[in-house]
Amino acid sequence: MLIVTTNDLPGYRIEAVLGEVMGMTVRSVNIGANFVAGIRSFAGGEISEYTQLVYESRQQVMERMWQQAVQRGANAIVAMGLDTGDIAQSFSELCAYGTAVVVTPIAEGEPGATAQSIHDARTRAQAAAQPQPPAQPQPAQQPQQPQGFQQPYQSQPYQQPPQQ
Repeated sequence: MLIVTTNDLPGYRIEAVLGEVMGMTVRSVNIGANFVAGIRSFAGGEISEYTQLVYESRQQVMERMWQQAVQRGANAIVAMGLDTGDIAQSFSELCAYGTAVVVTPIAEGEPGATAQSIHDARTRAQAAAQPQPPAQPQPAQQPQQPQGFQQPYQSQPYQQPPQQ
């Protein structure tokens, strides 16, 4: 699945708009992390306990947004954004949102084609030409993934920058 902050996807044609998708979480840091972060705030610099909390929250809301898009049959999300807020003094809210769409790559020789879309169009054509084994029934809990971009949302785990 492609997720972009732009309103369009260069090299791809938006065939269907499936609506807004979002993921949200409200988080709190445990009292021990708050205590350590409070001590670190006197020295200045990054407070890694809060950085880790924000990073994990971002991963969670992106995954939730991705799941909604897959459930609707999308293979891309455009106009993705993040919004944050505070609830009382102890809680942080994070929301990822975007528009779920179905896109098809623009093939070589067509106006608007890019190297990525040409490669994607070729890969899809080769996959369609291969004989497919009989479909196995899927468990009801798992949504069917649309053709193309079938990797779940993932990114690298947060790694704290070296101390200087």
